[in-house]
Amino acid sequence: MTAPKLAITDSELSTTAADAVVVGTIQGPDGLVLAGGAEAVDAAFDGGLLDVLGTLGATGKADEVVTLPTFGKLAAPLVVAVGLGKPTAEGVGEEQVRRASGAAARALTGKKRAVTTLSALHLGPAAEGTLLGAYQFTAYKTAAGDAPVARVDLVAPAEGTTKAHRATVKASTAIAEAVADTRDLINTPPNDLYPGSFADRVTALAKGLAGVEVEVLDEKALRKQGFGGILGVGGGSSRPPRLVRVTYRGPKAGKKVALVGKGITFDTGGISIKPAAGMDEMTSDMSGAAAVVATALLAAKLKFPLEVTAWAPLAENMPSGTAYRPGDVLTMYGGKTVEVLNTDAEGRLVLSDAIARACEDGPDYLVETSTLTGAAVVSLGKRTAGVMGSDEFRDRVAALGRAVGEQAWAMPLPEELRADLDSRVADIANVAGHRFGGMLAAGLFLREFVAEGVPWAHVDIAGPAFHSGGAYGYTTRGGTGVPVRTLAALLADIAANG
Repeated sequence: MTAPKLAITDSELSTTAADAVVVGTIQGPDGLVLAGGAEAVDAAFDGGLLDVLGTLGATGKADEVVTLPTFGKLAAPLVVAVGLGKPTAEGVGEEQVRRASGAAARALTGKKRAVTTLSALHLGPAAEGTLLGAYQFTAYKTAAGDAPVARVDLVAPAEGTTKAHRATVKASTAIAEAVADTRDLINTPPNDLYPGSFADRVTALAKGLAGVEVEVLDEKALRKQGFGGILGVGGGSSRPPRLVRVTYRGPKAGKKVALVGKGITFDTGGISIKPAAGMDEMTSDMSGAAAVVATALLAAKLKFPLEVTAWAPLAENMPSGTAYRPGDVLTMYGGKTVEVLNTDAEGRLVLSDAIARACEDGPDYLVETSTLTGAAVVSLGKRTAGVMGSDEFRDRVAALGRAVGEQAWAMPLPEELRADLDSRVADIANVAGHRFGGMLAAGLFLREFVAEGVPWAHVDIAGPAFHSGGAYGYTTRGGTGVPVRTLAALLADIAANG
């Protein structure tokens, strides 16, 4: 994508030569309030900016954007007032700034330069929100629309040094770029993004990054090494499966973290075919793989003192004469056998192969993420991920997700549901015999392939990985890049605290 260029500024706002100045508004207990950092803009209006905004109907609610001409009061011809919503007891939060910055970035489409005061509240979130809100996927558009705002100057917070501010913007930019890379992969149509081309894209993204190695196993290597789940799911497609491993070894690497992501480049459901309505969104069924690969590369860019390995099992789930069938028994990597009762429960099959292989390397932590179950959407809606796994680590992952604005909720793995996965002919069945607790049953299935003693988490992003409605905050239509920012926060936390 073409992203805005970000720069830190401490210039006088009234004389800054820009196309627009962004200010924040708040829903205060007694009405509309200007957010911090907007004092100079208000002064240019002789203290009457709130009155003008109120006349124009501004309320300060989240995502609200109100524009007004400056009539020469500022060098910039426009003020863009964006709502932050109601403050918490601690004031305006980071996610409020991130979301408002995204809304502002979309309102600035087509502009060459803008300056934002939202960064005076929270610099990193303002940078992230600006870049993510400005994201566009135009690779398949024949008519060029308005480009994202070309440059955004970030007003520096009052506290902190210029060096620290630059480091914050650099890190936030790297995180936003990782999310954008993930979105690009998700938004690429499945006729162009299939297991082989996905692997090629990963290799290209990793080129030149210090400490990064990429290994790609083709169908012959998968067969030789016994990856029965990946081969079974991918057997119905003319485009054979792959397993991609991206390894980053940081300077003075401490903990080893394994990241596993589901990479079904398109999911028809196989022989257990899906309904036609909404099947086009199954282009996003590789969101987990895209996220873990982008996160591993992000770890290299941020030079985390960790060893991070991302595993992306890639397959296209298609019905054909060579497709696997309900009733088949697959022998997974490591030897465990699985009875296939539903070929549309394919994600857990490719993931189990990758999880079992990842555990052979003795990771200190393992996180797997996937668009795994429709039951997760039924339970938690379209914007919240369900997190299962080892209790303490599960809670840690969910809390970090919420802290960065990627809604996540810890879910249990009830032992009484495990018996529902018992198979008549194999070690385990890939689905329970009923539809109740489907998200949790899938988590229990995956747990069977995690090595004993490895703290692990399963993040079901079936809801938040893809957004089919209109843009809001920094979330654009299509692939969202969830949970890259959660994984980035987790790696930073592990690097700092073990």
